[in-house]
Amino acid sequence: MGLNMLEGLLHIIQFILHFDKYLSQIIQNYGGWVYCLLFLIIFFETGIVFTPFLPGDSLLFAVGAFAAIGALNFCIALLSLIAAAILGDTVNYSIGKFLGPKVFCQERARFFNKKHLEQTQRFFAKYGSKTIILARFVPIVRTFAPFVAGIGQMKYGLFLFYNALGGSLWVTFFVSCGFFLGNIPWIKEHFSVVILVIIFLSLLPVIFELGKRYRGKK
Repeated sequence: MGLNMLEGLLHIIQFILHFDKYLSQIIQNYGGWVYCLLFLIIFFETGIVFTPFLPGDSLLFAVGAFAAIGALNFCIALLSLIAAAILGDTVNYSIGKFLGPKVFCQERARFFNKKHLEQTQRFFAKYGSKTIILARFVPIVRTFAPFVAGIGQMKYGLFLFYNALGGSLWVTFFVSCGFFLGNIPWIKEHFSVVILVIIFLSLLPVIFELGKRYRGKK
C-alpha cells in the first residue's frame, strides 16, 4: 500500500514538472475535449478539500503558453477556467456549510487534514472576508478558504462577490502571464524550471507562516 502511494506521488510530481509535454499530447489526442479536462482539474483543485495537490497556478500558466501558439483558444480557455474556479469555490462553500462541522468533529479525519483547516482559519482571522480573494494565490489555503467560509456561515451573497472577483483575478493573471511570457525562448527551453519557480513562489506564504509558528513554539 505504501509503495503504491509513493509511486502515485511520483507520477503526480512528474506530471506537474512536465505538464507542458503532457498537455501537448492531450491537446493532440483529444482536441476540443481538453477544455473539459482543464475545467475539471481547476474545479476539483478549488472545489474538493482533499484534492489541493492538483496543479493550479502552474496549469493556468501552461494553458496561457499554449494559447499563445494557437494550440488553445485564449477566450474559451480563460472563460471556462474562470467558471471552473468560481463554481469550484461555490461547491466547496456548500460542502463546508452542510458537512464541515461533522467532518472535523473527529481529531483525525480520513480524507481531511485538520492542520490545513486550522491554517486557513488563522488566514481568515487575519484578513477577514478578503481571504476569499487572497487565498486564490496561496496553494492549500485556496482549497480550504471557501470550505472555512461555509463552516463559518459567511453570508452567501458576500462570499459570491469575493468568489467571483478572486476567481476572475487568479485565472486571468496566470493565464495572461503564460500567454505573454510562456513563449519567450529562454522560458520555453526551461519550462520545467519556470513551473518549479511558480510553485515555490506560490508556496512562500505557507512556508513563511510555518516558519512563524516554529519560531513561536521555540
